[in-house]
Amino acid sequence: MAGFVLRRIINLIPVAFIVLLVTFSLIHIAPGNPAYTILGEQASPSAVHLLEVKLGLNRPLVVQFLVYLGHAVRGNLGRSLLDNQSVAQLIVTRLPVTLELAALAVIVSLIIALPAGILAAYRPNTWIDSLSRFLALVGAAVPNFWLALLLVYFLAVAHHWLPALGWVPLNQGVGSNLVHLVMPVIVLALPLVAVTSRVLRGELLEVMHAMFIQVARAKGARERAVMLRHALKNALIPVVTVVGLQVGGLLGGVVITESIFSLPGMGQLVVNAIFDRDYTVLQGSVLFMAMVVLIVNLLVDLCYAWLDPRIRYN
Repeated sequence: MAGFVLRRIINLIPVAFIVLLVTFSLIHIAPGNPAYTILGEQASPSAVHLLEVKLGLNRPLVVQFLVYLGHAVRGNLGRSLLDNQSVAQLIVTRLPVTLELAALAVIVSLIIALPAGILAAYRPNTWIDSLSRFLALVGAAVPNFWLALLLVYFLAVAHHWLPALGWVPLNQGVGSNLVHLVMPVIVLALPLVAVTSRVLRGELLEVMHAMFIQVARAKGARERAVMLRHALKNALIPVVTVVGLQVGGLLGGVVITESIFSLPGMGQLVVNAIFDRDYTVLQGSVLFMAMVVLIVNLLVDLCYAWLDPRIRYN
């Protein structure tokens, strides 16, 4: 197991390099100049040139990439081109908001999806299964941004039940913090519920025909016990896989959701960096989010061995 984990950690190095290379290439291909963003569109060419020299933007792209790569290898993600703040410090400041939002979205989605999937498999081809299928179809089809706008209009603007925008830190009140996250969590959790519940239902229906399930029934076990004690654990491996893969989509959804609800998290940091042409902040943020996805996938692989003792990593 230790050797497997070490190999996976070593494999993070080329992936991180590719992420840096692709991100660096894309942001420099995109139109725009950070110098004009900082000085304004009316700045003189000489002032723009001096600022480009100061920021190192006048160097060839290959040189800029190698310099940034050398700093990143040493753990230095650079400083913001706009206000000279440390990129690492910006990430640490914004990270708690995104972590709380993503964690709540996953928890809420599992609380809804697991019972929905179990009930749909326990009563297949009934109205419960049909309702679960319909809700899953709606959750998968509705775009995040459109759902967010609908929630803002009906729950905040029309009825004033929830605050439309903003963020309250946990240390200023748990209730206020959670109230501001209700709508963002719903927006992020709904697609997860749709996918997870249908995957669990399908896997449970397949497991219920396995030999060990027939043996448990022959021994006189109740159908509910067969479902929860024997079938569920064996059906959770695909669910864990889906949840792990959804982390990447969740981080992508965070970018849109945080911008709509004005949440000061990693998503809004990335959006601001794109509009401001803040290359170092964007590169550091994308690299960090990519590493989070890779680490979550590693944890998913480790969960397999816990769920199924037959799985061993030599």
